[in-house]
Amino acid sequence: MPQSLSNILVHIVFSTKDRVPFLSDAILRSEMYAVIGGTSKSLKCPPIIVGGVEDHIHLLAQQARTISLSDWVKELKRVTSIWAKNRSPEFTEFAWQAGYGAFSVSHSQTPIVSKYIQNQESHHQAKDFKTEFREFLIRHKVDYDERYVWD
Repeated sequence: MPQSLSNILVHIVFSTKDRVPFLSDAILRSEMYAVIGGTSKSLKCPPIIVGGVEDHIHLLAQQARTISLSDWVKELKRVTSIWAKNRSPEFTEFAWQAGYGAFSVSHSQTPIVSKYIQNQESHHQAKDFKTEFREFLIRHKVDYDERYVWD
């Protein structure tokens, strides 16, 4: 085959450090989603949807063939941390957690995952981030040690 082609869809989840609710303001949160989406797009990883709540984000996007998952997430966090700290003095302590979760999504499940991300605010009225994240790990059969998941 003369061309390298792929369609790898990834659902990425990460929180603010210690789940501090830095993104409680809806306008700020919307701006953060735009920065995340724009950064992902600039890395040739077109976003499908970005969402979340005050202490974490979800991104569903197509991963480019030319970037590793860890480099992609590292750049998303780097750019958005700089953006947040430059946006307002109240965000000088802004930081993302060190880790992240990344889960493969089949093309046929894209509408379901998109709707899930779109409905984060109502979803989190009944469930906190830690519970949600544990459920993702279990559903996707990811072995984990609770001592090392949170920071």
